[in-house]
Amino acid sequence: MLYFLQQVLNGLHSGALYALLAFGYALTNGILHRTNLAYGAIFAFSGQTMILVAVFGYQALWMTLPAAVAFGIAGAAVYVALAVRVLAGWVFEPLAARSPNAIVVATLGVLIVLAETGRIAADTHDLWLPPMLAWPVIFAEADGFRATLTLIQLLDCAIVAAAVLFGAAMLARSRFGRNWRAVCDDPEAAALCGVDVGATFRGALMAGGLGAALAGVLAALYYGNIGFGAGLIYGLKILFVTAVGGYLSPARAALGGLAFGMAESLWAGYFAVEWRDAWMLALLAAMLVLVGTGRDARSPV
Repeated sequence: MLYFLQQVLNGLHSGALYALLAFGYALTNGILHRTNLAYGAIFAFSGQTMILVAVFGYQALWMTLPAAVAFGIAGAAVYVALAVRVLAGWVFEPLAARSPNAIVVATLGVLIVLAETGRIAADTHDLWLPPMLAWPVIFAEADGFRATLTLIQLLDCAIVAAAVLFGAAMLARSRFGRNWRAVCDDPEAAALCGVDVGATFRGALMAGGLGAALAGVLAALYYGNIGFGAGLIYGLKILFVTAVGGYLSPARAALGGLAFGMAESLWAGYFAVEWRDAWMLALLAAMLVLVGTGRDARSPV
């Protein structure tokens, strides 16, 4: 029983990261209405940038480890904010107005550029951060077995919960949330009602991109490294998770991400880890087919 509890606790942390990513993806996809393959790349690019800048601060600038990590987080925030602003204003907004289907191709190009930028900047080497805040917090103990989470895992979960709750409250009660829902439903009608469609479009993309960046930083702090190809696999998982739950409810997408993280952890605890991603993606694909079939059955003829 404690082993099962340990897998659930592990899933709570990984599910929190998926929840934050799913929330941000639903926020951006509601505006784009197209597959955004660049979203996972922003997540990986943020984590890689944080590690690269932190290593530079530690080795070249002789910073202490906490100062180097803070320097890395600040550097990642600046780089990702700049990248997302450029993508929102110079890539996604013009394409959404002229050729929406080209967004899929453009996001694939962005994914390749960001992944290759991280690889070249690291000289194709994996750089690792040392374990941080790895002190275990015991939740249950019996017969010498302890169900634990580390302090960094608990901190990550708390930050994600705060970010998702704040984002959900803003969407539910703020003017931006009302404008976002209006633009998601019909941008032309929203513009006729006085909504600044361009500002809402850019704001949603910025908020979603910064959510992915935060998830990338939290993942890098916990795992110590993010691979060059991590953006593609994380992006595909989040794409399927949000497709199953629907793109117009970021809060529901976050709950789906949390459930997916739990399921993934339980699979890793009881079955072969090397088959985890294949089976989880297959499960999401099957759920997407069933959900789509159910929606078609309920739609009027």
